Amino acid sequence: MKASSLFLLLPLLTLAACQNNNHLADAYGNFEAQEVIVSSESNGKLVYFAVEEGQQLESGQLIGIIDTVPLILRRKQLQAGIRAITGKTQESQPQVDVLLEQKRNLQREEKRLEALVADNAATPKQLDDIKGQIDVVDKQIAATRSQTSTLNRGILAEIAPLEAQIEQVDDQIQRCYIYNPIKGTVLLKLAEPSEMTAAGKPLYTVANLDELELRAYISGAQLPHLKIGQQLAVFIDETEETNRSLPGTVSWISDKAEFTPKTVQTKEERVNQVYAFKVRVKNDGSLKIGMPGEAMLHAPDAAENTGK
Repeated sequence: MKASSLFLLLPLLTLAACQNNNHLADAYGNFEAQEVIVSSESNGKLVYFAVEEGQQLESGQLIGIIDTVPLILRRKQLQAGIRAITGKTQESQPQVDVLLEQKRNLQREEKRLEALVADNAATPKQLDDIKGQIDVVDKQIAATRSQTSTLNRGILAEIAPLEAQIEQVDDQIQRCYIYNPIKGTVLLKLAEPSEMTAAGKPLYTVANLDELELRAYISGAQLPHLKIGQQLAVFIDETEETNRSLPGTVSWISDKAEFTPKTVQTKEERVNQVYAFKVRVKNDGSLKIGMPGEAMLHAPDAAENTGK
């Protein structure tokens, strides 16, 4: 009976020894992704919205359009105002042409008087009077052109504010076109086509799931063994008895201690304060946001599977 009992207990003792030699995880946490909340930048009816939860979107992809008709009508109104202002401008050339004709007549009279003065048939005063009249006409021509130019500048100055308003309307029209900001997967849809939306109203949430980050916690005693860029082994549940190992890289370490989160079990349960850190892990499709994970600071091989 004693030999039989020892024979039965030997496998149990061996299993217990193996379990005691297993390397326990150094940190525990959950996976998270950088989520982007895409919001409307304009007010109006959502006439087009092609987003579904779980859909893969490319960066810069057009996914929605807000009604632009009111803005287009506003732009046409401003453009009509510019045309109306332009029609108020005046042409100085017709008045200048009349004065130039007067000048030519005076110049012909000047030549005749010069000939008469040479023959002593006219007085020099008459010639001086004609030259004075020509000078007056020249000054009238210059004044007419200057006045018309000044008047037109004042009229055309009214166009600049309208052009600025057109640029503003064009910018508002551009904001009616909704483009996806990053390549990723739609996590949550918050609007439907034909709904009224407003500037700042969330439309959907998107995240890049190609890489997830395990946010975990370590004690102050473990902190000196952790640095940014360090390669770690990250474990996720595979079966009830085994873990699956994935390679990860430390991407962030908190510079402030915090109280241990209630949902996190630390290596030393008596530790009251811990430091948060993140491990970036490439997602092969098995990682999900919120999934629990474990990190091991010193692991022999991140590519091997390990029993719990």
